[in-house]
Amino acid sequence: MAKAFVVAAPASGSGKTMITLGLLRALKNRGIRVASAKIGPDYIDPRFHEAATGVPCINLDPWAMSKDMAAGLLQDIDADIVIIEGVMGLFDGPQGAKGSTADLAVDLNLPIILVLDASHQAQSIAAMAQGFINFRKGLNFAGIILNRVASDRHAEILVGALKPIGIRVFGIVRRSDSIKWPSRHLGLIQAQENQQLENFIESAASTVTRETNLDNLLTIGSIFRSETSNQTILPPLGQNIAVAKDEAFSFAYPHILQHWRINCSRQISVFSPLADETPDPEADAIYLPGGYPELHAGRLAQKQTFLASLRKSNALIYGECGGYMVLGDAIIDADGKAHAMAGLLPLTTSFATRKLHLGYRQLTPLTGPWKKPLRAHEFHYSTIVSQGKADRLFSARDAAGNDLGAMGMKRGNIMGSYAHIICEAP
Repeated sequence: MAKAFVVAAPASGSGKTMITLGLLRALKNRGIRVASAKIGPDYIDPRFHEAATGVPCINLDPWAMSKDMAAGLLQDIDADIVIIEGVMGLFDGPQGAKGSTADLAVDLNLPIILVLDASHQAQSIAAMAQGFINFRKGLNFAGIILNRVASDRHAEILVGALKPIGIRVFGIVRRSDSIKWPSRHLGLIQAQENQQLENFIESAASTVTRETNLDNLLTIGSIFRSETSNQTILPPLGQNIAVAKDEAFSFAYPHILQHWRINCSRQISVFSPLADETPDPEADAIYLPGGYPELHAGRLAQKQTFLASLRKSNALIYGECGGYMVLGDAIIDADGKAHAMAGLLPLTTSFATRKLHLGYRQLTPLTGPWKKPLRAHEFHYSTIVSQGKADRLFSARDAAGNDLGAMGMKRGNIMGSYAHIICEAP
């Protein structure tokens, strides 16, 4: 039964990921069995969490998942303490629907540590803190960590301003260039792409250990218990499922693969298309997750053993976002060069003209392996420049229920769409 608490912030860019990574590694360095979770649809931050702890990080999504499903996933984490990183600002979520960090904290009765960026504030920090604390009833604010503090004098002013509020200050983290990280359009640079990651995490841990009170933090996570029984998160694609996994295919949700392997007793194998590997020949289903195909399109086009194995396979083949694009005829990169792909779906996609497609998706299967409504999200910059005749895979609506029409394709045993499926609809 793990203790758990949430690390949240007023806005993206406040430093909550750095603070979370520092806390995770600092506690691990103490010999504590620590694990993590990330709120919302995010593939990037969880991989950093895993690098800090050495254990998988799951996503908890209060828009997509029922309260019981989220509680069950948290219950199944084997650790002494679980640190849950919030998404965007504390109260940010889909318009007109639940899905914020605050929603999950209320649903699961979790204490909150609020990370405040103090870099451009003095006494006004108290107004920000009090506004967030009083904005919504039912939230348990355990305390605050002040981030990007300029000096001892700055710290003294901030703490003095906060004193009348009566909120605990767990840490005063100084501004430092050594704990910054570069970004990409989908978020932080992927964890596996930078050899300096270990130094970055250890630097964050050293900073957090020095400038926060870890002993006090360990007292605030309440014991989490759930009576929730195992639920169907997403029916598996087959009995023996081969999953593409490398830098080009890295966006697979651990909670889905874990559910298929443990709860559904399915065999899961992995292979690397970038290494020109082929799926397990015994697989009756092949899953190509999303990732960054635009960065690897030229290399993928050269992996003829991999591409030929898809064309020859009799298995069900399902691609999400980047995986969907690879199943098509070609991917056009940012420079306008076309790279031939598997040619299994009549689809050509392009990054030459970037257009953001972003948001939660409510999916109703029109064909394919799933029968019940699904919850998903879409986040990409590519566009479809041509598509031929094929069955449509889903009808789609956004989080507010607006009709987005049909999306995805299916031809025989080959299918995919831009949507990243999270779970069956509650």
